[in-house]
Amino acid sequence: MSDSSTLPPARLRPEAELARDALSAPVLSRAARLARWAGPDTRVDAGGGLVEEQLPSAAEELGLSGDDAAAYASEAWRIAVDTGLVEITDEEAGTVATGEDLATLTGGSPQDVLGLWLTALEAVLADASVPDLDDLVDAMAEGGEVDLSSLDWDPEAEAELLDGVLGNLYLLTVGEDHPGDASVPLPALAASVIVPSDMGEPTNDVLEQVSDAMMRLDDQFRLLEPIGLVEYQPVDEALMADADEEPAAPVDEADVARYGMVRLTPLGLYGLRARLLEAGFEAPAVGDLADKGADVLLDGTAPFPPAAAHAETELWLAGRGPLTAARELLAAARGSDAGAPLRRLRCQQALSLVGTEAEPALREVLDDGELGGLARVWLTEHGARDVPAPPQEMVFWLTIDTVAAQLAAEGNSEELRALVEGLARQHSGFFDTVWRIDHPATPDVLEAMGRLHPDKKIAKEARKAAFKARSQQSG
Repeated sequence: MSDSSTLPPARLRPEAELARDALSAPVLSRAARLARWAGPDTRVDAGGGLVEEQLPSAAEELGLSGDDAAAYASEAWRIAVDTGLVEITDEEAGTVATGEDLATLTGGSPQDVLGLWLTALEAVLADASVPDLDDLVDAMAEGGEVDLSSLDWDPEAEAELLDGVLGNLYLLTVGEDHPGDASVPLPALAASVIVPSDMGEPTNDVLEQVSDAMMRLDDQFRLLEPIGLVEYQPVDEALMADADEEPAAPVDEADVARYGMVRLTPLGLYGLRARLLEAGFEAPAVGDLADKGADVLLDGTAPFPPAAAHAETELWLAGRGPLTAARELLAAARGSDAGAPLRRLRCQQALSLVGTEAEPALREVLDDGELGGLARVWLTEHGARDVPAPPQEMVFWLTIDTVAAQLAAEGNSEELRALVEGLARQHSGFFDTVWRIDHPATPDVLEAMGRLHPDKKIAKEARKAAFKARSQQSG
């Protein structure tokens, strides 16, 4: 994922709703409870962690029991310190006091709460890239230092793996080919960052790497669920049992859910987008353009998938009257630059959402060479009377403009191939006429038609017409 490319826009929940989710996330809510529990007798060690003898009391305060209670209490305390809910007042004495940020959780704005949650998220993500505690103890050298070579652990590689997986999970969540509330199989996520895109059948070595990555990700997602980033169904323990042991119960080997399923929560979507923005990615959100001009809307939605462009445009239109909006859109759609055809297509799509109150704006541009064609289409579709028939040159100009926009939006798609075949079939002598049309994209469109049309004879006609058009424009 390149930080220079624009990602599909995310559809975020309202900040107030996300803040409520953040407050209810187990990791942050436990940290807040310990911050309120801490008092004059609370003591921390040199690293800021609770001293060991106070962990049972902290676990009891959190209602935790069992073998992992102390570990969960220790994690909650660390988050309280990292987020400023607790402040260390005297490092030598190990005393603490309530932090100023604790009041933010009850009296701060949703944005303030989410800021604290993002700080907690970074701390948990850092923990997720650290080896298991037992492994660290085993790798401890006599001098008290960890022997990283014996762990087979590369901190940068671990962080890169997790970031890559989370980035791909974000893309799947915001993409239109994958429902945002659907879970993703863990093997698919692991393979997305391990298997080369140009590899056909994965080798045994690559499959082993995917399997190893799955096991690491299983541990990491178990840590990331309590912060509210994901909903996670862990890998079935039976899959990790020794080969000599019988599974606890019969299992269906074809059930992919046994290998782990993960879904990004609405709060997780917000958090990953914030991290992507911080890293320099263009990660828009639906609604970003609602208060911008029509020119920004049309250019900004140009790379959006159709459903996202539709949602963004609806929000933009909601803040304007139909007639005013139509006039702004039409004015912004003009131009002869390379992005103009797609801008006009987005304009046409936006105008389809505007009611008949906009009719005067469309009639005002009937004689405009760039907008007259789409104005006639709109008026006809909305049942307007006395719509003048377009001159032939305007019909062909609009055809070139439409194909150029589709090329920019979709590339050589099957839909565009069908459009090209239909144009050549419906208009006799199409190529004899269209090359003369004074549109900047005429040569490129004809070349594309020659490339896309399955009939070799028609494709050759298109290429010859493209040559004529290019010669005319260069002359």
